[in-house]
Order: sequence, then C-alpha cells, then structure tokens
Amino acid sequence: MQLSAVKVVKPDATNFILGQSHFIKSVEDLHEAMVGTVPGIKFGLAFCEASGKRLVRHSGTDGSLVEMACQNATNVGAGHSFFVFLGDGFFPVNVLNTVKAVPEVCRIFCATANPVEVLIAETDQGRGIVGVIDGFSPVGIETAEDIQWRKDLLRTIGYKL
Repeated sequence: MQLSAVKVVKPDATNFILGQSHFIKSVEDLHEAMVGTVPGIKFGLAFCEASGKRLVRHSGTDGSLVEMACQNATNVGAGHSFFVFLGDGFFPVNVLNTVKAVPEVCRIFCATANPVEVLIAETDQGRGIVGVIDGFSPVGIETAEDIQWRKDLLRTIGYKL
C-alpha cells in the first residue's frame, strides 16, 4: 500500500464539499438536493464510479464548476468519492445538511474554501480516501479581541443576529 497527498486545485475563495457515497444514483440525487435547497445555486458535481464502466460521472448548473469538479475527482481517483464545487456567494452551510441527508451519502470529509490535501491510500485494487488536511495548523489561542472579531464577523455576514 502506498500513501500520498493530492492537492485540491481551485481558486482560493471557492468553497467545496468532498464526500463519499455508495451508488451511481448519487449524481442525480445530489443534483436534485442542491437545486431544491437553494434556488439558483451555481455548482459543479463529480462522482467517481467504483464499478462497471468506472467513469467520473458529473452534473451541475455551471460548466466551469463541473469541469473543476471532474478534474479534482480524476486527480483523487478514489472509488465512490464525490466533489461539489460551489459558485461565488454560495456556501457549504447552505447545503451541507441536505447533502448529508441524501440516502447514498456515507461520509463528508470536508466542506471548506481552505487549501486542502486529500490523503490517499492506494493498493492493487484501487484508491481510497484516508482523510484530509483542511487548511493550516493553529498558531495560538484566541484572545478577547479575537473573540470579539469572530462575533462581529458572523453578524456582519448575516450568520448571527
């Protein structure tokens, strides 16, 4: 078995969800979940089929995001993994519970705009996701000033009243 890290390639501010599901039906069900939760959402979705033709299946509402999802899914190449890349102004918090509620979804590895490395284990059979490195390590503990900044930010962007 070999271990490696695959960097997710995306613009810095682009949010995405990386997960694992268990059935080709995931592509259509995830698409329906996204458009049913946030009208007008822009996203691209790619799913790595783990048997049969073993294709990267895809869908979405924005061609460039679908292409980004397909490229990253191909780079990771882990069976039954999926990527959902979100357009500007759309965030995982808006769709994450709906994505998790799709019956075929087994696991969410991350939902972030941070730089991510996907940790891959590879055997003769194929590839699997061991985990992710999401962002960077902390460099300290927040102070009272940092706490106030965090609270103000959440209210400024409308996530708290």
